[in-house]
Amino acid sequence: MLRPRIIPCLLVKNGGLVKTVRFGSPKYVGDPINTVRIFNEKEVDEIIIADIDATAHNREPNYDMIRNLAAECRMPLCYAGGVKSPNQVERIISLGVEKVGISSGAVQTPALISESAKRVGSQSIVVVMDVKKSGDSDRYEIYTHNGTRQTKIDPIEFARLAETLGSGEILVNSIDRDGEMKGYDLNLIDQVRGAVNLPLSVLGGAGSLKDIEDLICRYGIIGAAAGSLFVFKGKYRAVLINYPGRTEKDALCSNGMSAW
Repeated sequence: MLRPRIIPCLLVKNGGLVKTVRFGSPKYVGDPINTVRIFNEKEVDEIIIADIDATAHNREPNYDMIRNLAAECRMPLCYAGGVKSPNQVERIISLGVEKVGISSGAVQTPALISESAKRVGSQSIVVVMDVKKSGDSDRYEIYTHNGTRQTKIDPIEFARLAETLGSGEILVNSIDRDGEMKGYDLNLIDQVRGAVNLPLSVLGGAGSLKDIEDLICRYGIIGAAAGSLFVFKGKYRAVLINYPGRTEKDALCSNGMSAW
């Protein structure tokens, strides 16, 4: 039976785990390997690890780091960062990673989606869209390179294209909500959910488990991803790796799904 997924998202910069606010002001929060070990014990549904240096510095994915993380993970792992070619996708999958997230590479060369899907299967390809509002309007745009490059690409149209090209999943990341912990951008999610039939995961803004429960109540089967929620605790944002226990997780998923 399909169930909603609750997914920690870890950002790696200079080999360390960081958390950002609106893609800026990275704060060091720990060691990625140790954090993965903690999440193993907490039996998380899935985990996303994004190297935010790779594309910005125009370098290849750090295969040694990926290999080490995959060896530690006892949950499905999605890696993103610096992926520009089907060969890189294939190599990352060979290291024990279940899914590869492609973002700027897919924007620059949409054929990367279809070629990668042919190599490793659509189920392993996640198209990541980093999105923010354009000025004071309600129009959204995709940005790349850690939110520094404007593409003028409509995320709704690009999500449709990604589905046509063979993506297995869409991950929508709200730059405006990143690290704010004030709730997901439901308007953005509504638009993407209405445009595609692919599995959808969303990131940016979760500040409480209630935000996740409300998300599941609204959309049913969805990937509820979060960063700050699972690495900070309390109003002073003390670093504390956390995740709902099995009973708590089952309850919030059941409460959310009861609306369906």
